[in-house]
Amino acid sequence: MRAILDIQKQLLPDLVDVMQKRYTILHLIMLSRVVGRRTLAGAMNMTERVLRGEIDFLKAQGLLEIESLGMRVTDSGLQLLEEMEPMIKHLFGLSELEERIRQGFNIAQVIVVPGDSDHSPFVKKELGRAGAAVLRKVVSRDGVIAVTGGSTLAAVAHYLTPTAQFKGIWFVPARGGLGESVELQANTIASTMAKKTNCQYRLLHVPDHLGEDAYQSLIQDANINELLKVIRKARIVVHGIGEAMVMAKRRKVDEATVQSLREDGALAEAFGYYFDNKGLVVHKIPTMGLRLEDIQQTETVIAVAGGKSKGESIAAVMRFGHDDVLVTDEAAAKEMLKHL
Repeated sequence: MRAILDIQKQLLPDLVDVMQKRYTILHLIMLSRVVGRRTLAGAMNMTERVLRGEIDFLKAQGLLEIESLGMRVTDSGLQLLEEMEPMIKHLFGLSELEERIRQGFNIAQVIVVPGDSDHSPFVKKELGRAGAAVLRKVVSRDGVIAVTGGSTLAAVAHYLTPTAQFKGIWFVPARGGLGESVELQANTIASTMAKKTNCQYRLLHVPDHLGEDAYQSLIQDANINELLKVIRKARIVVHGIGEAMVMAKRRKVDEATVQSLREDGALAEAFGYYFDNKGLVVHKIPTMGLRLEDIQQTETVIAVAGGKSKGESIAAVMRFGHDDVLVTDEAAAKEMLKHL
């Protein structure tokens, strides 16, 4: 198949371009489930007139349906997208990118989706869909899955569906709350994932950023202590990755600590730990939830993060070396390669 595609690239490059364009149109509609033509034209950076011609072709092929609320992909279109995915990864050069990241950072599995989630909400959705697919593959019955917060993890929750493998699973937050939008809190995402998969969940109703005195006081509470034991026995952890200074601001870290982070070269944050460009922990914030020693004992750790702006931060956390699967986007992956 790859040999045929390489020949087509040389002899019929226009044909390959058309195929990529039509695949992308179908794929974006699939991610949105239902979308209007104007929204899609903006996402494709294409005029509505040109897009109309492509939509008419795909509809004639039975791949699209047009409803009053917008366009949606038919069952035949969904099947075609699934069959084309390996081929498209090769055409976009994503397969090679995945392998270079996998070998360069010594990760068991790397999945790269096309685009840059910094600039496209559709790419963020695709990160979520890919993250949900990975979780469905690795989950097994009767265990605990711990999840962190953030917009990318919220996208993962959106694409989860019930399967037999989720039977007996408990979803729990990997950390307390950051005081941000409720829908992006780890508690909310854990409960959403549980509801999407017909599972059960438990919540951790404490702030993520605690002073030492508050931390020691809360950890003595019997209910919190019992829940922390459950969280720290998670078999699977799904987490995002943040830029150090951005996360410090979200955590409302004091200026002296921010200055210390800068001086120590902090680039990335995960689980309340800050990492430098070598993957070394340079700062830790007292936090309720998972600790690094818990992560090191976890069966499967899945990182889902993307965007060119986070490329260096993702590279820093991957150098720490305890993630089994990385789901990222093309822009972040290319940025990561610069920091090998």
